[in-house]
Amino acid sequence: MTTTALPGIARPETSRPLLPDVVRSEWIKFRTVRSTYWTLFVTVVGMIGLGALFAFAFVSRYDRLNPIERLTFNATTHSLRGFFMAQLAVGVLGVLIVTSEYSTGSIRATLAAVPQRRTVLIAKSLVFTAVMAVLGIASSFGAFFVGQAILSQKGLEAHLSDPGALRSVIGAGLYLTVVGLLSVGLGTMIRRTAGAIATVVGLLLILPGIVAALPSSWQNVINPYLPSVAGSAIMGSAFGDGRVLSPWAGFGVFCAYAAAALVAGAVLLKRRDA
Repeated sequence: MTTTALPGIARPETSRPLLPDVVRSEWIKFRTVRSTYWTLFVTVVGMIGLGALFAFAFVSRYDRLNPIERLTFNATTHSLRGFFMAQLAVGVLGVLIVTSEYSTGSIRATLAAVPQRRTVLIAKSLVFTAVMAVLGIASSFGAFFVGQAILSQKGLEAHLSDPGALRSVIGAGLYLTVVGLLSVGLGTMIRRTAGAIATVVGLLLILPGIVAALPSSWQNVINPYLPSVAGSAIMGSAFGDGRVLSPWAGFGVFCAYAAAALVAGAVLLKRRDA
């Protein structure tokens, strides 16, 4: 069946896809906010600088280590320990990408211009994922090479061709990306900067400490499925205490946490007033 335009009535122009336009708008907002550059700077400094500091500290005390510590040392994961600080900066940025608009009231203009609220959240997530994946993986490689240069003083350096090394380095960048997406979801759910950041810190840092106070039989069951423990399994078991999941299984669990937060955030964003 074909349709024809009525005389005197112009045929409407074909509309452009909405999502690319919203992504472009979110990219402009993302790169024009000063806090973006500060948090990304702290992320890089945390990964590379703190990783180098850990490597230098290990080299300095290497001659005093007992044989067990030397045998269990993993040069790759040791150089990536800066993720502990970097994840906090990434979490703050993921929260701010949403809550900063609520604090200034600009979210009303955003949702008025784009009534499809879930499209807004998808666009924010896509922009954040693209930036953080590139920066996270790049800083992870930087931390690895700087750390190995320091560890080479004692002949302890690892190489990307070593078993699991490349996975750990790329995995560190992926871990930071998913931390950010989890934070975007929590920021959308909570809408308050302080509350959302406190929740991110609680999930990633405080919750493992609480579980560590439980009986060991409980720890063995709960600990592998905690967000930070499951996610960091992709970097190597050195970041988990006791039993941990396999690298990709743990990372899959961590991605599920982030997906659940984003879905819950999308539902609440649709139902609540701005």
